[in-house]
Amino acid sequence: MGLEPNGTIQVPPLFADPGEAAWYRYSPTPGQVGPSVIVGHVDNIYGPAVFFRLGALRPGNKIDVTLADGVVATFVVDGVRSYPKAHFPTAVVYGPTDYPALRLVTCGGPFDTSTRQYLDNTVVFASLASAR
Repeated sequence: MGLEPNGTIQVPPLFADPGEAAWYRYSPTPGQVGPSVIVGHVDNIYGPAVFFRLGALRPGNKIDVTLADGVVATFVVDGVRSYPKAHFPTAVVYGPTDYPALRLVTCGGPFDTSTRQYLDNTVVFASLASAR
């Protein structure tokens, strides 16, 4: 995924395949030095989506990311945070790291029924443990 015309990150189609997460192409490939960003939906009107349980992850949990060449990069969760969308910490999520990092991003927090949107973002921070 890339960027929308307004400068926000693109997300996978909400209804075409809610079980799909997508790598942000302007971030490092998972396993390379820097924060690789993967985005996905928490749910849609039909039920849970790929990142429905993202907020339940805890430090020490493992995340496997399968790359296009079949390599599996295993990351260990360092932390899970929730941020109001109006105050999203762009530099913290997308800013440089000196190690292979992973950021998983989805919607979360309270749901605003008038706008039909979640008010927060849930972000998982993880570090590379191994690749095979």
